[in-house]
Order: sequence, then C-alpha cells, then structure tokens
Amino acid sequence: MKHRIGILTSGGDCPGLNATIRGVAKACYEMLGTENVEIVGVSDGYYGLIHNICKEMKLDDFSGILTRGGTILGTKRQPFKMMKVIGDDNVDKVKNMKKTYQAQKLDCLLTLGGNGTHKTSKLLADEGLNVIGLPKTIDNDIYGTDVTFGFHTAVDIATDALDRLHTTASSHSRILLCEIMGNKAGWLTLNAGIAGGADIILIPEIPYDIEKVCKSVLKRNESGKNFSIIAVAEGCFDKDEAKLKKKERAKRRAEAGITTATNRIAAQINQMTGLEARVCVPGHMLRGGSPSAYDRILATQFGVYAAQLIQKQCYGMTVAKVGGEITANKLDDVAGKTKFVQPEDQLVQTARNLGVSFGD
Repeated sequence: MKHRIGILTSGGDCPGLNATIRGVAKACYEMLGTENVEIVGVSDGYYGLIHNICKEMKLDDFSGILTRGGTILGTKRQPFKMMKVIGDDNVDKVKNMKKTYQAQKLDCLLTLGGNGTHKTSKLLADEGLNVIGLPKTIDNDIYGTDVTFGFHTAVDIATDALDRLHTTASSHSRILLCEIMGNKAGWLTLNAGIAGGADIILIPEIPYDIEKVCKSVLKRNESGKNFSIIAVAEGCFDKDEAKLKKKERAKRRAEAGITTATNRIAAQINQMTGLEARVCVPGHMLRGGSPSAYDRILATQFGVYAAQLIQKQCYGMTVAKVGGEITANKLDDVAGKTKFVQPEDQLVQTARNLGVSFGD
C-alpha cells in the first residue's frame, strides 16, 4: 500500500526540526518499505500549503540532517487567528490548503510546530484532512506533553549565557539581567535560571513586585555579594500589570516609552538601589544551532512514533511524551491550550528552597 506523506514545519524555528523530519522519513521507509513511501516537503509552513509550494523528496534528502539546526523545509509564521480571514489578496487560506492537500494526492500531513501550528492542525483535521502533529517549541508550553523538542537545547544555551554573565557581573560589581524568550510561559527561564545559578527568576506566571526584587538585590549586596544575576522571561509583568488585560498592558508600556520589561526592571533597580544594572539579550541565539543529544533522541523518538501512527492510519493526533513514555494525544484535547508553570510547581519550590527570589 502506497503512502504519500506531506511534511511541513511552521512557526519559529528551533533545534530538532530536522532530526524529527529525519526520524519520520527513515522510520517510514523502514517500516512501510521504501517503494511504498512518497514524502512531499511543503516549503515555508502553512504558507507553502496555502500556495502549493511543495516538492517530492528523495531518500538522500534526509541524510546528514540529524545534527543540523533550523529546518530544511523552511518556515513562516502564519497566525491561526488569520486562517479564516480573507485578506486583500482575496485568498481563502483554508480552501487553498485543502486544494493543495488534494492536488499533491496526500494520504496524510505531518505538522511540526507549536501552539499556533497545532490549532491550525486541528482546523485541518476538522475539515477532513488526515493530520498528525509533532510538538516543537523552545517554550515547552504545549499542553499534554511533558517536553517538546527544542526545549532542552534552548535551556543549555540560556544556561551557558547565564554562566558567562557570572564572571563579568562579579568583575564589575553589577546586577546583570538576562532576558530569555518566553512570552506566555516561563519554563525556559525557570529551568535555565536554576541551572545557571540565577539569584532572581522572573516569569509570567508569577507577577513580581519591583520593591521585593530590589530588596533581594540589596540583601545580597549587604551580605557581601557584589553582584546579582536575574533571569527574566521576556513576557513577565509586575503585580499592577497582572490586573490588566494584555492590550491594556501593552498600551500602558507604550505610553511610558518602555521597550521591554527587562529594560524597565534594570532602570528601576538603578534608580531604587543605586546599583548598576545592565541587560543582556541572547534572543534568537536560543533557537539556533545544532540540537543537543537529548533533543536529537527526543526528536527521533517523536518522528518514529509519528511513523507508527501513519502505519496504523491513526490521525487527528499529536505526538507527546508523558511520564517517560512516547504516546499521542487527540488534537481535540490539546489544541488551543497552553501549559503554564504553576506557582506551586515542584521546580519553583526547589528554587525557593535554594533562596532564589521570584519577586513575589
């Protein structure tokens, strides 16, 4: 039985995408027979699916990509909230994606991506397409899975940045704030903060009080510690902002001329403590480069499990890791949900028991 499989990567890139693509392809060829498998690569995520930018791939295309960062298929952000909106180009995106699926004679479509990708995957599944999702994000915020591929590599990179800040902070007697990606969920900042020995960790799920942040900094200074390291999730906000809606927070910050939460915190520390505070932003470096050994293994496991779902013709699912086991969830059960850090999470308590402040 022939299997014609489409694969796309959507949203932000991250380490492990190519390893997952390789895992799917090699497992499909092995389990179903090379002569029974045709793999179609969809370029630039859902944009390519909308505009039928596809190419049939060969066995050699999947060689040598296990360690390669980014994605060989390319990716673009295609916001879910705009999927059903017909814009100035008069393109019916949902209709076009279905047409591409049919024109390419696909038996199923694999979608590698984060929360937005999974919402569109569910939309396509609801439209009758055979879809399997694979959870990718450095934020680790996809509901229903303990971990996403790309996360551990990003933790390693962020931890390395924090490690390097310790020596320069100590040398110059500074407060150094490291802004780490994570707009809604603080998993990356929390893990890297603990691994990198941060003194203060600020995440969106635990709104901070700037006076308590400054108190923690001064306490270290008074105890003879001439520097502090603060790990800041880019999406964190203070307790006053926590009472506002997202648009209201954005408006207030714009009116105040605040570029980022991290820059504001640094300025407040300077003003309130008299100590020198500087900001470091690793930014997109957290998403770049070769995947860690952990992510190569996880991505390969996810890819192989997706191939098993194809073999069973089990669609409308997304692969997951739960309690150490690779499994799958229904897209209906996870799409549109975000996995947040709970304030009582054991990892948060671990940090608190070490004396780490969350500014609350």
